Amino acid sequence: MNEWKLPWSGECRCGQIKFRVTAPPQLASACHCTGCQKMSASAFSLSLVIPDSGFKVITGNPVIGGLHGATQHYFCPSCMSWLFTHPESLDGFVNLRVSMLNEHSWFVPFIEVWTKESLPWANTSAVYSFATQPEFKEYSRLIGELARLVRALSII
Repeated sequence: MNEWKLPWSGECRCGQIKFRVTAPPQLASACHCTGCQKMSASAFSLSLVIPDSGFKVITGNPVIGGLHGATQHYFCPSCMSWLFTHPESLDGFVNLRVSMLNEHSWFVPFIEVWTKESLPWANTSAVYSFATQPEFKEYSRLIGELARLVRALSII
């Protein structure tokens, strides 16, 4: 059964970069860190953690923007939409900006991170909140719990 109703398609604001998602997300999150606030020009960024094998850019060539370190943030070179990130600590995964999906009205963050940097009024309905990042050992539990929730609710 395909609880996630894959594949999904998405694109940047101007349509020069198009992508396809064929693997279910491992996590759905909101990040309140000041870096995400600046890059998204908002109170937080919204992401889906997708295995690299289930994410493919099918049109265009994203460029690296933001900070040029071990974590790489990819943008459309034309409209500058922040599309996805390859985080240094999550080899084999991409953090996709949810709003780049053509249909994302179903999205609800399961976890929120870096709440110690959140704006006082910025609240989400995330099930779990973390002052910074969860400890690495917690991720497998969180991934399993989200998968069980999606199967149980068939919400996507």
